[in-house]
Formats: sequence, C-alpha cells, structure tokens
Amino acid sequence: MKINFKRIDHVQIVIPKGAEKKAREFYSGLLGLEEIEKPDSLKSTGGVWFKIAGAELHLGINPSQTLSDVMGFRIGIEGFNKEHPAFEIGNLDEVKEFLKQNSVWLKEETPIPGRKRFSFFDPFGNRIELLEYH
Repeated sequence: MKINFKRIDHVQIVIPKGAEKKAREFYSGLLGLEEIEKPDSLKSTGGVWFKIAGAELHLGINPSQTLSDVMGFRIGIEGFNKEHPAFEIGNLDEVKEFLKQNSVWLKEETPIPGRKRFSFFDPFGNRIELLEYH
C-alpha cells in the first residue's frame, strides 16, 4: 500500500506548563504569527496554536516541566536539540538581523548547496530552522 501524503498539517513542540503568556509574547508579539483557537476538546490540556506557512504550529504543554526549569537551558552544543521544524522564508538575511536585534539566540547551520539557513531558539529551548533557496 502506498500512503498518499498531501501536506504537513501541523508541527508540535513543547513548552512548560504556565508558559502560554510568554509563548504568545514570542510567537505572536516578536515573530508575528497569528494565534488560532484550540478546539474546545483540547483546551483543558493548555498550550497555544498558531498559523505558520500554510500549516499550524502547536505549542503543547510538558506537564512535568515548569518555566523555571527551562530558564537556564543549554543550546548550541553539538548534538543537543537536533529535533526541529524548518520553514522556508523569502527574506532570510532580514529576519536573521531582526532576530539578532531582539536578542534571540541564533545558531549557524552547516552549509547545504543551494540554500542559506540558520536556526534560532525560542524562550523554551525549541530549535526552529529558517532557510532560503537560491
């Protein structure tokens, strides 16, 4: 049987319990993503959802983690935090400069022919890659 995949519907990453306000500040306030309402059947689990690049980004709650647990997260260490979504954008250099000016932690990625790319980290240690084909 061949599965007929159509598109990515959503990507889910985790945030600590009680971190929805901080997530909204970062993802809506800084990155400009549009928040979408979670279905009533899932509201009790916490978290927050956003529209992104024709799909959805779901920030789910890790119930065993608090915001104070991630305040000292370690990033940029080889092999740490390899899991990530990647999004193609059209203005990579501008976005990179914008994120730098807003003190967002960036990570240079190993070059791949035909594309420029880098990653950034949200306030909870989630890595997100941005890339532009050329």
